[in-house]
Amino acid sequence: MSRGDKMKGKTMTYKVTYAIDSLDPNPAVDLFDTFDEAQDWISEEVERRVDHIVQHSALPIREDELDEIRGNELSLVSIEEV
Repeated sequence: MSRGDKMKGKTMTYKVTYAIDSLDPNPAVDLFDTFDEAQDWISEEVERRVDHIVQHSALPIREDELDEIRGNELSLVSIEEV
């Protein structure tokens, strides 16, 4: 195992917190065994949420707007080692 996976004989777990918005009092919290699993889940969840926004938009969304939406979604995510 690499240093990122194991430190001081203890296996690392990664906690991902993903809020609905900046005032979300009860964000989604998931635990992952590896950092890669956490990153994969975040990528999939961000795209799922962006797709939902696009599908429910009354107007077409430009590429720069999509980038802004993705950025906003990523700002709602945090990862920490536990």
